[in-house]
Amino acid sequence: MGLCLSARIKAESPYHTGVNSKGTDGADLSGSISKASSVSSMPPTPRSEGEILQSSNLKSFNLADLKMATRNFRPDSMLGEGGFGSVFKGWIDENSFTAAKPGTGTVIAVKRLNQDGFQGHREWLAEVNYLGQLYHPHLVKLIGYCLEDEHRLLVYEFMPRGSLENHLFRRGSYFQPLSWNLRMKVALGAAKGLAFLHSAETKVIYRDFKTANILLDSNYNARLSDFGLAKDGPTGDKSHVSTRVMGTYGYAAPEYLATGHLTTRSDVYSFGVVLLEMLSGRRAVDKNRPSGEHSLVEWAKPALANKRKIFRVLDNRLEGQYSLDIAHRAANLALRCLSMEPKFRPNMEEVVKELEQLYDSKETENPRHPSSRPRPRRRSDGDVGNGNTATAYPRPSASALFTK
Repeated sequence: MGLCLSARIKAESPYHTGVNSKGTDGADLSGSISKASSVSSMPPTPRSEGEILQSSNLKSFNLADLKMATRNFRPDSMLGEGGFGSVFKGWIDENSFTAAKPGTGTVIAVKRLNQDGFQGHREWLAEVNYLGQLYHPHLVKLIGYCLEDEHRLLVYEFMPRGSLENHLFRRGSYFQPLSWNLRMKVALGAAKGLAFLHSAETKVIYRDFKTANILLDSNYNARLSDFGLAKDGPTGDKSHVSTRVMGTYGYAAPEYLATGHLTTRSDVYSFGVVLLEMLSGRRAVDKNRPSGEHSLVEWAKPALANKRKIFRVLDNRLEGQYSLDIAHRAANLALRCLSMEPKFRPNMEEVVKELEQLYDSKETENPRHPSSRPRPRRRSDGDVGNGNTATAYPRPSASALFTK
């Protein structure tokens, strides 16, 4: 989603991106994927623009209200910008949804799309289509939209801690290194969101899973955002969806790049890349690294299966926060997700179960430092006594692109 903006090239998001489902109920946030989610009953695809807008459970905003809510899209209200447009912070009344004074009511993030033609509208409509009808604790909440003449805007809940990308890779007083436990919490939340999308009731392939699209609320609960590239999964006896290759360098599965065949296991590969980024503190692609280390996956993979070598990969800012066994299990999970053969990758429900064990393990609470001479570790975000209370929304950085 645009809240954590990347300069991703506009992509294929056909009008018929609908979701066929039976619907589930429940609100147990700590329970299983299916119990912690709900999906509205939807008409069969294909669907027209009018059908999508009318069937979504979203508020239709007028442009004047959104101008007032964001103080006329003032530069100091901007949260970030990218190839699609800009995102602004605003305030609305929690009951009437009309514009409110800054600092009062409900905080929102308003994404205003560039007026760059048909493709931008297709992504905007895909976002309305999916987030207007899918509900889960680990998906960002889309409150409403605005469609007036050539103006297209989306209104989201505000995520005060910004993107996972910023917390992993940006430096500064606001961006303290995430602790091991927080990284496992975020990984688990993101995995639950992805598993929900892949479930039999939903059958959605996310297609753009990356750290920039994982937003964090005030308690570091992960929310998946940006559904502009999402696709309905294969139906009937089909094994995959054939589509034009779009996305972000370093995250796409090799078989998808080679053939354009998209499956839920393509998302699993992307999850493996993100998990590896969380374990290493390195970007998926970093041209500033020495030769041979530009691609995180290619550089790290040989060490992931070896207990004696995985510490060459792990973020040294996490020293003393995990046990040898837990680190090895987390590295092994990433390695399985990154299998070249899709059939050897776990599904996301299996990933969730494994991460639940890693996150709940008492060993993470009483780590034994792997080296013979423990050294004091740096304070990390999430530590008890951390005095960092900044609430400024971070400005994201751009990611590399690919298109085919």
